[in-house]
Amino acid sequence: MLAFSLSALAQEKIPVTESDYSNNSVEMADKMREDGKIYVLVGVIAIIFVGITVYLIGTDRKISKLEKTISPK
Repeated sequence: MLAFSLSALAQEKIPVTESDYSNNSVEMADKMREDGKIYVLVGVIAIIFVGITVYLIGTDRKISKLEKTISPK
């Protein structure tokens, strides 16, 4: 039953052509660059990355402080 359901949901195979190897453009990125939205995307990704980094550093400091207070002497 599992094998049947996996084959039913699988995508059709599309043959790879020579033009696929020489295609160097990404239409979505080009369109976003033209509209100026690529900078918004990069900014949002940077903000998320900075937020995660600050959260991890803060958590590490809290854990270090707890380890110092709990550690046997």
